[in-house]
Amino acid sequence: MAITSAICTSFKVELLKGVHNFTATTGNTFKIALYDSDATLGASTTAFSTSEEITNTSGTAYTSGGATLTSVTPVASSTTAICDFSDVSYSSASFTANGALIYNSSASNVAVCAIAF
Repeated sequence: MAITSAICTSFKVELLKGVHNFTATTGNTFKIALYDSDATLGASTTAFSTSEEITNTSGTAYTSGGATLTSVTPVASSTTAICDFSDVSYSSASFTANGALIYNSSASNVAVCAIAF
């Protein structure tokens, strides 16, 4: 099993269908979930799953489904569109994560991108 960093292929199709809205105050809710080394995430990932999602070894800061991301309305930088999220931190948790999945919880938990650490 492996985690590879990729924009999910299904997300690219969903962009053309108008599924995702990244606008800061009126857009969809996006989350980031953390995964262990046994997870399989990458371009073919289509949705959030609890399979191989991490669990706290101590503390209570991380909960299943991950953290809600605070979005900044997308802008253009030269020829690239950018959507930045505020950093997420877990101040009272202890865990090991090998990757993450950003997903749209407003649209049936569809995957946006996989990130390998």
